[in-house]
Amino acid sequence: MRRRRGHRSAPRTLGVNLSGALNVCGSLVTYLSFALALPIVFALAYSESVWPFAGAWAIALAFGLALQRVTSNRGTIGAREGFFVVSVTWLFAAAIGALPYLLSGDTQLAHPVDAYFEAMSGFTTTGSSILTDVEGLNHSLEMWRQFTQWLGGMGIIVLALAVLPRLRVGGRQLLQSEMPGPEIEPLAARIRDVARQLWLLYVGLTVAMVAALSVGHWAGLDDRMTPYQALAHAFSTLPTGGFSTQGRSIEAFSGTSQWVIVLFMALAGANFALMYRALLRRKPMLVARDEEFRLYVLVLVAASAAVVVELWTEGLQRGEAAVRHGVFQVVSMTTTTGYASTDFATWSLLAAVVLLGVMLVGGSAGSTAGSIKVVRHLLVGKLLRRELRQTVHPELVASVHYNRQVVDERTLRAIFAFTMLYVGIFAAGTLLLIADAARVDLDLSLLDAAAAAATTLGNNGPAFGAAGPMGSFADFSDWSKGLMIGMMWLGRLELIPVVVLFTRNYWRA
Repeated sequence: MRRRRGHRSAPRTLGVNLSGALNVCGSLVTYLSFALALPIVFALAYSESVWPFAGAWAIALAFGLALQRVTSNRGTIGAREGFFVVSVTWLFAAAIGALPYLLSGDTQLAHPVDAYFEAMSGFTTTGSSILTDVEGLNHSLEMWRQFTQWLGGMGIIVLALAVLPRLRVGGRQLLQSEMPGPEIEPLAARIRDVARQLWLLYVGLTVAMVAALSVGHWAGLDDRMTPYQALAHAFSTLPTGGFSTQGRSIEAFSGTSQWVIVLFMALAGANFALMYRALLRRKPMLVARDEEFRLYVLVLVAASAAVVVELWTEGLQRGEAAVRHGVFQVVSMTTTTGYASTDFATWSLLAAVVLLGVMLVGGSAGSTAGSIKVVRHLLVGKLLRRELRQTVHPELVASVHYNRQVVDERTLRAIFAFTMLYVGIFAAGTLLLIADAARVDLDLSLLDAAAAAATTLGNNGPAFGAAGPMGSFADFSDWSKGLMIGMMWLGRLELIPVVVLFTRNYWRA
């Protein structure tokens, strides 16, 4: 059969460049291994053993270099490979994070599942912990635990985009897979410039928070918030991680420090791209006009008011303490930071339901927060409103607008599908946790199981019951811990980059 002149056949799909993707993973592991230099500095400063970190560094560096050597760096990294690189690198990152725990000899982290759980919780900025004696860690191991959250906050992949020139090809797919939220609007023509700009803002906010907390200490407002503690908590606040050096979280510090942390949690839960344009490009009106930011603030204010009123009327807190603890916990749970200024597990059922609700809302797209994200709730609400209008007026043709721009129908379908998938995984996780608790005879209520599933999938941190803000996840079985590790991994990478790897079409040529 003769081909018509001027007609070109469709290009052949070559499938996944697995060797090239693994080669990139090796590069990322190699670069990540150098992060272990920081805890070595603290180990030397406090006369502690450097072996856990030097040994982990050697293992990670050797693995990264070996992986690069046995794979090929030829070929481009496209969307398919981007999903693989992001998903697998996070598994490797958690393994690297677990090595110092295992090599330290600390009895709390001697079990590989426990060490991997703690490391995955750190790099995914979840903040859930199996530790029962946080203050029993030495300074260097403690700072490594905090630093894993800071690295995971803006994302190892975004950092790699800023320093690895060869990721300029296909880099945008990697950035969009890594940065939390449905879409990141380009800030510059070159992807490495985008990464550098975001990291500039991230580092700047971290430095500002360390300074603000340290000033409070030097002014005599909080004797316990030393510069060391300020750095440790900045490392876990800006990534909305929630790890603390104290067994009772932020309760150990003064009200002044708690208000400072509230401010930076709220900033960390906002869109970093929006903040960059508003602050560094001097366009503050963009913030006021952004629909997601307005809804984000409304959620924080409304939920805080509800919790404060509940605390006051139930006699659980009074005066400034009621306002501070109510606002603190709502901001902490909405932004998926997971800090606790008091044991909110002892609060009323209504307060607990509000906190569980904001857990599922999450922060803004393009922030370091987890969960579903405010913009998805906003667009799903607009989509449902349109469907109701078209039910009454079938002939009506209406578009969904966001920030005065028409939202593509494919984007709306993707957001709706993501939300349904998220709810489905949350429900399945809850049921599986209940089933496993019954198997091992663990006392776990439906609310406790739902909170554990929501907090790990949403990268939030504390749950209720034994895994509450002043407790830990140590009582769960290894099987349940493995399930929650998977949920943390899924939630941090926004489900799709991971789920797509388990589909048949992904691997087809």
